[in-house]
Amino acid sequence: MSKARRSRRSGVTIIEAMVAISILAIIATLVWGGFSQTTRNKKRVERDLDRHHVVTAALERMARELSMAFVSAHVNGTQALQTVITAFVGKDRTGGDRIDFTSFSHRRLYRNAHESDQNELSYFLMPDPDDSSNTVLARREQNRVDDQPQRGGRISILVRDVEDLEFEYLDPLSTNWVRGWDTTQAAGQPNRLPTQIKIRLTIPNLRGQGPSQTFGTRAVLPITYALNHAIYNP
Repeated sequence: MSKARRSRRSGVTIIEAMVAISILAIIATLVWGGFSQTTRNKKRVERDLDRHHVVTAALERMARELSMAFVSAHVNGTQALQTVITAFVGKDRTGGDRIDFTSFSHRRLYRNAHESDQNELSYFLMPDPDDSSNTVLARREQNRVDDQPQRGGRISILVRDVEDLEFEYLDPLSTNWVRGWDTTQAAGQPNRLPTQIKIRLTIPNLRGQGPSQTFGTRAVLPITYALNHAIYNP
């Protein structure tokens, strides 16, 4: 057999090269598709974890600050001289409950600031300032307790895109769970706080499909009755 014929038989034809290139292209496409799907899954899982972390951190903060709630029986008898009023008011509302209370949870951040560990706090739902079609979980804090415990202070956003916020209060006298609490009204619960509070926060499903997701926790309030430094007789 001549050298030219042997050379032609040992070479690669154009069709064989095209077939080999096509196979390599298919394998590369499959490998790329696998990596791409893995990357998408990784981003989705990380987004879910970040969202869950934001929600659980907000619930933990609410439970911690509610556990330091208090009211005081020391109120000036003359209304015009009442400069400090403590309160614990939980309202059952359609579209999200609201709670306003005085607490010992404040931390003084600046030296020589005329502040103590007492503050006014509120948790409620409000329209998102950046997107009015969404609702956010807001936190109001005023560093000093004044005569309007449900107003003033600075509002910050804890969780965005929230559907519902619910509170339930355990009455230490009746041992029943109730949906509202008010220490400022004689017909409410004057001079006493609930022993426990259930907190439930509902957010849309992160995947965009399926039922909403509800997260919950519970706060225990050790200071059940109003502070009375003269005579403690609840």
